[in-house]
Amino acid sequence: MTIRPYRPSDQATLLEVWFRAASIAHSFLPKEHFDHERTAIASQYLPIAETWIYEHEGKVAGFISLLGQTVGGFFVDPAMQGQGLGQALMNYAVQLKNTLEVEVFEHNAIGRRFYERYGFVITGRFFHPETGMALLHMRLLNGSLHAQKH
Repeated sequence: MTIRPYRPSDQATLLEVWFRAASIAHSFLPKEHFDHERTAIASQYLPIAETWIYEHEGKVAGFISLLGQTVGGFFVDPAMQGQGLGQALMNYAVQLKNTLEVEVFEHNAIGRRFYERYGFVITGRFFHPETGMALLHMRLLNGSLHAQKH
């Protein structure tokens, strides 16, 4: 297991991992949303985010992107899910930032289940302007204490 900083050479593989995982977690969204998001991730978000890569056998297996204390993107390759990669990435982010926040689609059962098990609590609900879908704002308090328990 290696968690390391994102490098621009990771972009294509990171986008593949994102697409495979997002297609499952966000299956309720239209195809056009994924096309738009892929472009936005590459051109807008990766250049400004603090992104950490989980590397497994020399390949990108997952990543977490942070915008301050906000989790802007967090995806693990579906073939690698359930093996502790997501928890390791989140633990790493918590060690860096302590308190974290995230917005997750209400219909994203996979993401919600992970965040709730990790200790995030729902602090608000609003609608995503581009899709009209409900988003939940979640917050992890005393993150460093929580991360040590895992």
